[in-house]
Amino acid sequence: MTPAEIVGLLAEPDRLRVVSALVLGARTPTDVGAATGLAPREVGRALQKLQAGGLVDDRFEVRAELFKEAARSAAPVVPVEDLGYADPGVEQVVGRFVREGRLLSFPAQGPKRRMVLEHVAQSFEPGRRYPEREVDAVLRAWTDGGAADHATLRRYLVDHQLLARDAGEYWRSGGWIDVLDERD
Repeated sequence: MTPAEIVGLLAEPDRLRVVSALVLGARTPTDVGAATGLAPREVGRALQKLQAGGLVDDRFEVRAELFKEAARSAAPVVPVEDLGYADPGVEQVVGRFVREGRLLSFPAQGPKRRMVLEHVAQSFEPGRRYPEREVDAVLRAWTDGGAADHATLRRYLVDHQLLARDAGEYWRSGGWIDVLDERD
């Protein structure tokens, strides 16, 4: 049953009231009438329509699984951001943790973390030295609204030798390495 079909069945106020009564435990047309205040004829018409539509079975039970199926089929498809990697494995891993230029969280596994850190490190121009405040500004943009903070991200980049530091300056020091074989 499609979401539109369910909405169509529930668009009539009497049918919506009948479904509500059934969901709340009414098991007979008399129980439904008592719970909804509808006349027996109105209850009968609503039940017939709901049964004919497949939302209510012959025991006057709402087929709740249809709501779940409809919700799944109506779920919006989130467009996958193309991060530009030729390797679909790297694209998938990085895409799981990075959305719209933001780092959602850090991967727990080392090789996956390395992939994500390599992606972030591309924000820094090779050969250029950055004062700490510029590094922090770039990394804050990556962590804004995410579960990670810029200081932790900076520390990971240094620990993974993707950024080097000396005398308050940072520079991009590492490059892409093949970590795909190390993934779980």
